[in-house]
Amino acid sequence: MSANALSKNVLGFLSRLKKNNNREWFGEHKKEFKEVEAEAKAFYHDLMEKMKEHDDIEKLKMFRIYRDVRFSKDKTPYQPHFAGSFSRAGAHLRGGYYLRIRPGESFIAAGFWEPNKEDIYRIRKEFEVDAASFRKVINNKKFKSVWGDLVGDGVKTAPKGFSKEDPNIDLIRKKQFIFVRNFKNSEVNAPGFIDEVNNSFKTIRPYFDLMSEILTTDLNGQSLLK
Repeated sequence: MSANALSKNVLGFLSRLKKNNNREWFGEHKKEFKEVEAEAKAFYHDLMEKMKEHDDIEKLKMFRIYRDVRFSKDKTPYQPHFAGSFSRAGAHLRGGYYLRIRPGESFIAAGFWEPNKEDIYRIRKEFEVDAASFRKVINNKKFKSVWGDLVGDGVKTAPKGFSKEDPNIDLIRKKQFIFVRNFKNSEVNAPGFIDEVNNSFKTIRPYFDLMSEILTTDLNGQSLLK
């Protein structure tokens, strides 16, 4: 199986792991896990090479299948999915990409998961002044057909120092700025899945360009990069 496609073995193994999420079963099927893990890693690395054709990707981080259960009520030891994030290179390129392969719950995401308080404040101040450019990008017909609506956690009313009557309060109250696209199992197993993911990530670029400009300049448009 080419790294450009995922065989049905990947979702098949993860489905069985979800039903048998214990160390005994996993130990008995460790060889099979290593095989599908190698296939998944090859897919992620091949995707990264495709992404480098339209963005400057610094690194890929693959997340381990082993769960940290120390502070969790869920004591199942394994994540029944493969997941990885792709980081953009340099302080001037902001935003990140994510892909999770999980039976019935596969998705890609792009945006800003945990922006620090300085970044959140800068974004909110931008929206307070004018959110027209931001809305134009996220409401673009092509963009919206791929990514849908902006999602992410937010405060219930208004952040400290901002008015709840602000016309852009729907954006100002956000704490995360994320877009998500879900995929069915049949789509994950399709030969063109890697291109569908790559093209979706390519479509997010105007959003990243705008947010990078906001986060690397002050309200007067002066660069914050040294």
